Amino acid sequence: MKKVIFEGDSLEVISNFSKIAKRRTGYEIDRVQRGLEPENWKPFSIIGKGVREIRVQVGQQYRIIYLAKFDEKVHVLHAFEKKSQKTSQSQVNTAKNRYKLVLRRYAK
Repeated sequence: MKKVIFEGDSLEVISNFSKIAKRRTGYEIDRVQRGLEPENWKPFSIIGKGVREIRVQVGQQYRIIYLAKFDEKVHVLHAFEKKSQKTSQSQVNTAKNRYKLVLRRYAK
């Protein structure tokens, strides 16, 4: 099973999700840790190669952006409550910056 690394404030953000959204998020991340696909996801290649977005819809919409292309780790790059149809540029930028930081760590 892959280890989960929460980048930036992603764990704190998830801890503030509604109770049912936290439970669903945990379930989806567990699936990724076990090498399975989340039940509701889409590629998010605008962030970087191998990045995906878990889509949790329980009344409100929540998103968890992660990278699982490394053998032993899943990096949760960003998490947020989605308030409009399109993902805001600031959310995309946060995920992109964290993606770059993760890649730099592996380059060393």
